[in-house]
Amino acid sequence: MSQNPRIGVLAIQGDVREHINHLSALGSDAVPVRTKEQMHNLQGLVIPGGESTTMSILAAKNDLFGRLKELATSIPVYGSCAGLIMLADQITDGRSDQQTIGGLNITAQRNAFGRQVDSFEIDLDIPNIGDAPFRAIFIRAPLVVSTGSDVEILGKIPAATFGDTKDRVVAVRQGNLLATSFHPEIVPDLRIHRYFLEMVSAV
Repeated sequence: MSQNPRIGVLAIQGDVREHINHLSALGSDAVPVRTKEQMHNLQGLVIPGGESTTMSILAAKNDLFGRLKELATSIPVYGSCAGLIMLADQITDGRSDQQTIGGLNITAQRNAFGRQVDSFEIDLDIPNIGDAPFRAIFIRAPLVVSTGSDVEILGKIPAATFGDTKDRVVAVRQGNLLATSFHPEIVPDLRIHRYFLEMVSAV
């Protein structure tokens, strides 16, 4: 694996520049990708946060789903917020015609934490990236409401935080697929992106 892996960031909608900045700061060759042709010779792919319905419509309009599904089975792919929804095998509260890339054996609930005004920040324990808590920002965020047995839960909000009866799952990994409900691209902490690049290096 190259010391400067080429990482594509799907640039049809969402926090593209922010992901590119984080990945570049860690030494990768991070580039925006908008077409199938631009998705060749990638060693990793990021699906950014944004609006999942719009992202799905634009991906279908530009005939990207076939190539995106191929990449999800062949290279590491990371999805944040809307990207988590795009990688989920199943979603709730979506449009009846909403497509996903799939591959991640989870059910995701769209806008599970409320509207934009309900955005919040919280410190999460994510042992895979280190001992220090990660300051996570949730904006119209999805929730992982169920996971298959092959999915590793990396991070969750403790039940007591919202007076729930069980923890809320907000970060998962399944093989080469990584997803978070929150937006690590808009905080200065680079550890989530570093973890993703470690996945790329391990291939």
